[in-house]
Amino acid sequence: MLHVSRPLRLLVVDGNTREQRENHAAGYGSQPGEAYADSIRGIAPDCITDICLPADAGANLPDGSGLASYDGIFLTGSHLHIYNLEPSVTQQIELMRAIYESGTPSFGSCWGIQMGAVAAGGTVTANPKGREVGFARKIAPTEAGRKHPLLAGRPASFDAPAIHLDTIVTPPGDTTVLASNAYSDVQAVEINHGGGTFWGVQYHPEFPLGQVASILGRMVPILIAEGFRRDEASAESWLADLRALDADPARQDLAWAHGLDAEVLDAEKRVTELRNFLNHRVKPHVSARGRA
Repeated sequence: MLHVSRPLRLLVVDGNTREQRENHAAGYGSQPGEAYADSIRGIAPDCITDICLPADAGANLPDGSGLASYDGIFLTGSHLHIYNLEPSVTQQIELMRAIYESGTPSFGSCWGIQMGAVAAGGTVTANPKGREVGFARKIAPTEAGRKHPLLAGRPASFDAPAIHLDTIVTPPGDTTVLASNAYSDVQAVEINHGGGTFWGVQYHPEFPLGQVASILGRMVPILIAEGFRRDEASAESWLADLRALDADPARQDLAWAHGLDAEVLDAEKRVTELRNFLNHRVKPHVSARGRA
């Protein structure tokens, strides 16, 4: 692991609209970009994190030199759909293209991996298999993924927090698929495009269980309509269990009942991909540019 003598300067790109951010804060206590930055600071406590809001009309976004001034860039999830080409989406696609051109190492979760794919020429659609809710199960690294530093430390099959309807159906040209599962052929990737390299996952290593429960709490009618829960009472019972596990990950009764292990419950293991990105992409990039 490379030593960096100064704090890392990182950018978090919050892909949500103002309404979505405010709804998230009302339920969870912080906006998505803030919560993502908290997860990063849990790994790199001394880092400096800025947040930009490209879904907002008239947002003041960093240009090429501004993006290049960061050591690493993270893209959050979003409630938007990337195939709905409204301004809140197209502004983000253009920003992602600029991120590639800046050469700054970038990482994205869920919406972030979809943004990395579409900006490089890939396609995303609603998953014909339906929504992946709560947790992505039995994620399996590909042959390339088993050797890739993004997934270093992950076992041959693992679960991770996940909440998404959309999925990458056609990866861009220079893409290495690193992990898949029964729901999504593309659960983790490396994409090289326009002078930059992007690592991304379709799941949410940055989500504590309390954040999963908070988001799903606003989706209860959808969970019932799509057959994930029988009724409101069963949905609330499930969410109460997730909150209890968040407060006490040692609750083996609840872990067993919901089929969750240390890859989700251990706060260190859950953020494996974030840590690997910082250690293998961001810190070497800082050193190579003589900015340590």
